[in-house]
This record gives sequence, C-alpha cells and structure tokens, in this order.
Amino acid sequence: MSDPAGVLLNVENLTKRFAIDAGLFRKPAILTAVNDVSFTVNRGETLGIVGESGCGKSTLGRCILQLIPPDEGKVVWMGRDLTELKKEEMRRTRQDLQIIFQDPLASLNPRMTVGEIISDPLRTLRPDMSRAQRRERVREVMDAVGLLPEMVNRYPHEFSGGQAQRIGIARALATEPKLILCDEPVSALDVSIQAQILNLLADLKEEFGLTLIFISHDLSVVRHVSDRILVLYLGRIAELADSETLYNAPRHPYTRALLTAVPIADPIRAREHSIEGLEGEIPSPINPPSGCFFRTRCPYAIDRCAQVVPPLEMADTGSEVACIRWEDIVADPDAARTRARN
Repeated sequence: MSDPAGVLLNVENLTKRFAIDAGLFRKPAILTAVNDVSFTVNRGETLGIVGESGCGKSTLGRCILQLIPPDEGKVVWMGRDLTELKKEEMRRTRQDLQIIFQDPLASLNPRMTVGEIISDPLRTLRPDMSRAQRRERVREVMDAVGLLPEMVNRYPHEFSGGQAQRIGIARALATEPKLILCDEPVSALDVSIQAQILNLLADLKEEFGLTLIFISHDLSVVRHVSDRILVLYLGRIAELADSETLYNAPRHPYTRALLTAVPIADPIRAREHSIEGLEGEIPSPINPPSGCFFRTRCPYAIDRCAQVVPPLEMADTGSEVACIRWEDIVADPDAARTRARN
C-alpha cells in the first residue's frame, strides 16, 4: 500500500498512443502502448515494473520522465504536473529525474571520455557549478560506483559491459537526483555481473536516499531489488502488490504464469511448482482483444471476460488486481479451469 504522506510521484490515467503508417491512402493504425495506467511511487522505495517485451514498460518509463509526451493523464512530481511544465521549467526539474539505460555501451558517447560523459549533465543542468566543482563531483560519483580515478580520461570502448554500466550509473548520480528510472539496466550483462550491478544499485539507494523505478522482463531480478511490483500487460496494469505478496500469493493469472519462468533452486519445490505457464503470443496492441486483454491466453477465461474490462480493485491480500475471476482461481484453480473449458 502507498503512503499518501510519502508519495513522491503520482501517475494518473496515463495513456500513450502511436500512429502507425498503414500504407498509401490508408488511415494510420493506432497503437496504444500505455493504456489508462495509474500508480504512485513513495519516497525511498523501489517500484518494479515487469512484463513481457512489447507490454509498454519502456514507453511508460519515458512518459513518466517526459522524454516522450503522453496523450492523456498526469505525471505529478512532488505536487507539480510535469505534463504542464514549460520547457525551461522541465529542464530545471530534470536534475531530480534521471535514467539508466539498457545497453550501457550504446548509451555512452564513444567520442567523449568518462569524465566528460559524467560531467555532461552537470554542464547542462547545473550551470551554477564551476569547472573545479564539476571535477570534484565526477570524482565523488566515480568512487561511489567503484570506478578508479585514473579511468577519468579513458573512452567507453576501453571498458567491459559491467564497467560501462557503472559509468552510466555515475552519470545518473551526478546531478544528485531524487528518482532514477532504471530501464532494463542488467539485461545486457552476464549473470555474475548482473548481481554486482543490482547490489551496487541497492547500496547507492541507501547511501544517497534514492527512489528507484526498476523496469525489467525478469521477475527474479525485480524481486531482488523491489519493494513493490507492478505487472504490466499490453499497456494495462494486471496486478500491483508488495514484492513478497506478489511472489507468495499472486492473484492475476498473468502474474501466476510469469512466475513459472522464475528458476527454483530447490528440486523438490520445483517439482511441486504447478502454476500455469503462458501459451501463445501477446496480441497486437493495434488490435487488442475485447474485454480483458489477457483472456486470449488465459486458461481461466469465460465468456464474460470478453465483455468486461476488469477494473483494478483491491484483493484480499492488500494487492490490486485486474481480473474478474481472481477469487475463483485462488479458491480452486482446477475448478476454475474446468468451468472455462465448459
């Protein structure tokens, strides 16, 4: 549950559409990447956003940071609606809102040294700082992320993927932000390096009092870092709950299916792991199913699921779930599945 007194970010009914060229003399198709999404982020927490590729995670993140403008809804940051800010006001606000990108090397300018890359946002967003102050800040954040001072004049191609991501993290930290959006920050890294970066982010969160939004397609990674988790499917919220509740008592069929992809080290528990897996492909967001978007892949779907768009409502665990059958599924999954077949 969110704490109204500690809410740092409030996303209200956010929607983002893209016009897709359908060919000569044809009306463009409309792709709804984010569909009426609302949630809050509390000060000092990590909110995980998880879902399959193409579900709208990264688009949602970019709309929150105003890197792309949403078509509808509000993004209220510390009481101010970012969608209504003028260009100069938004520029001043950006020092509080930073991002870590998925591909560490692709996100770094190959013609700039490490020192130039990290100090670049300071030159743009902190014009009050002197050159000496910028150099000192670069040294501080390099030390914080585990980069040696002598690396300051090297170029990105001289670093491994994990080291390059540390440079990206240092760049995000340079302006002393309040919130950092991490967009799949470890998906391009080896598993052993992933753990190092995740532990680094957890340490930096505590050291600097950061608030994080952590986007990933991997529920096991999200669980490691998140206080609460938002499950996104085809641009809509399927479930929102604290991390332990989501893993131990999932309510939405999509969440239950995603959990089958999470490896279980204990072989006995792995054999007992009977939550249903996903079948079929995610539908096109240009022409989504009627009613519940997940119904075409859901083993519990009944006729009413095609007629009703399920609202996001409170479940018995305190989580929020968008499914009209979650109570039946939790009470008796086999009976709920049998009713769906009939």
